Amino acid sequence: MGQTVVEKIAKSHMTEGPQRPLRPGDVVSLRPRHVMTHDNTAPVLTKFRAIGASRIHDPRQPVFALDHDIQNTSEANLAKYREIEAFAKEQGVDFYPAGTGIGHQIMVAHGYVVPGSLVVASDSHSNMYGALAALGTPVVRTDAAAIWCTGEFWWQIPHSVQVVLEGELRGGATGKDVIITLCGLYNEGEVLNAAVEFCGPGVASLSMDARMTIANMTTEWGALVGWFPVDDVTIGYLRKRWTLLAARGSRRFSDKDLASWAKDPPRPDPDAGYAARIELDLGDVSPHISGPDTVQVMRSLADVEAERIAVQKAYLVSCVNSRLEDLEAAAQVIRGKKVADGVELYVAAASAEIQQEAEKSGAWTALLEAGARPLPPGCGPCIGLGAGLLEPGEVGISATNRNFKGRMGSREAQAYLASPEVVAASAVAGHITGPRPSNGHRPERRISILAAEAAAPPETVAIQSGFPEQIRGRLVFLPQDNLNTDGIYGKDYTYRELSREEMAQVVMENYDPAFRERIHPGDVLLGSYNFGTGSSREQAATALQAAGIPLVIAGSFSQTYLRNAYNNGFPCIACPELLERLKKEMAEPVRAGVLTIIPGDVLEIDFASATLHWHGDTYRFPPLGSVPQSLVVAGGIENLIREKLGLQAKP
Repeated sequence: MGQTVVEKIAKSHMTEGPQRPLRPGDVVSLRPRHVMTHDNTAPVLTKFRAIGASRIHDPRQPVFALDHDIQNTSEANLAKYREIEAFAKEQGVDFYPAGTGIGHQIMVAHGYVVPGSLVVASDSHSNMYGALAALGTPVVRTDAAAIWCTGEFWWQIPHSVQVVLEGELRGGATGKDVIITLCGLYNEGEVLNAAVEFCGPGVASLSMDARMTIANMTTEWGALVGWFPVDDVTIGYLRKRWTLLAARGSRRFSDKDLASWAKDPPRPDPDAGYAARIELDLGDVSPHISGPDTVQVMRSLADVEAERIAVQKAYLVSCVNSRLEDLEAAAQVIRGKKVADGVELYVAAASAEIQQEAEKSGAWTALLEAGARPLPPGCGPCIGLGAGLLEPGEVGISATNRNFKGRMGSREAQAYLASPEVVAASAVAGHITGPRPSNGHRPERRISILAAEAAAPPETVAIQSGFPEQIRGRLVFLPQDNLNTDGIYGKDYTYRELSREEMAQVVMENYDPAFRERIHPGDVLLGSYNFGTGSSREQAATALQAAGIPLVIAGSFSQTYLRNAYNNGFPCIACPELLERLKKEMAEPVRAGVLTIIPGDVLEIDFASATLHWHGDTYRFPPLGSVPQSLVVAGGIENLIREKLGLQAKP
């Protein structure tokens, strides 16, 4: 079977991993073209120094762009910014000060992202780079520090879902409506932790700004990657940027590169294997609204308009919908009108360059004359920072990418997501509405779960010194899907410095208060699907380590949990087949509400053959090759980096 485009791009950037075509589940080391950090450069720098490193491995890889808390002019924040800038100058790293723009926009507009490249950032919306046919995916802060130190990070190859776009948008529908529709139609984990590859004749009708919007919000859809193919739109955008960058003396790719991408673009093999295929006719997409307070719930604009939901705040900000096309669309709606009494409309361009373009086109002036309140190019209220946050009891309509409860202000407020046109029309009307009549059409679900890829031939895995060939332990079954990190390690302890013994005593307290008294060191946990979802707290992994659990098996893992686990030397393996068996055999206690089920039987894990043995049956799991083994043997990524740098490992 052939390779998906993500598997091919990952293979081209691989420094360590299987010497065969990559497949889902493989854990590899990759060398990205670039890694972007924003305000969180400060904590990454703390990790970098704690490791003992003094020089960045390749100063051309990192990009620092200050964008999140730029309205904060406190001396503490300004001092942090000065430290980041001084470190960038000392190391020779590209640095973009506050006010330049949002980091993701800087990455695509300044030539750091190109087709077929691997570009990462310690920010969840790194998926946006896929609009330019790159493999863009987020990393956690420890990964960013690892890249600074060694130029590499580890990654697990995801399964891929193909999204076939047909037709063209019409009736005022936008790229934002496309991704809102996809998030609402397929909201049961269909693309969770997947690489989404967009294809089909409908792609050609989408502008680059629309592709960036869609790729950006594949994050909210649950995907790790949102990838678009190279076509005339891609080459046209890159050629324009090539000309502008050349004039500034900061060209990062050549005319020869453009010709190569146009002639032989990155693409999947014709017989690539996909977990599922989704089909969407763009002509069936109409303006839709997400929310309130979740992107998984979407309703047609026509339905919402009938309720005349009053709004107090409206937002044209963030990395998803503050580009020139967005600002001009909103300006076209609002030109010659006024923001309604009792409504505050906030606007911030994705970059200073885009603001200048909007000023030149007249869009910026039209928004301000209508009563919009300008903010500096950056993130701001999208993440609950700076001016214009939602107050208790208020309703906001926003062109941002997230509307989680409390994210944009008070938890006692409500937030809806919509396109820039709808946000502008709602700000003028004082309630959620659009600039033109909408038919309220809702596309049908069209998804095919494809035949599973033929089982890979068994392979013998070389076991490193210090890594166990086998683990045997009593099976402990936790049947709850989406068991989150707060259930594993509660928020009351997250910011307290507990000893390992104390952490072991409170592990799973919010999930099952009886858990700690029922388990023994050496027990093997079997979790359900999307184990470890929620916040990025590392203690959700290290507390289980402290309790003597040697590893966790699950149907699937939150990728953030998986990264935190291996970064702390704690192995995790996915085996949905074993999970499905336990769900059937333990259906009665599950129905009875038993949270921790202990069948009392021993499970055996054989890492050399990548098999599990339970009740006389054998189950396969993705082999743990040299990369994950090295992390476990070293006791985590920081020690592994120290070893590579010739520094003393910490116990």
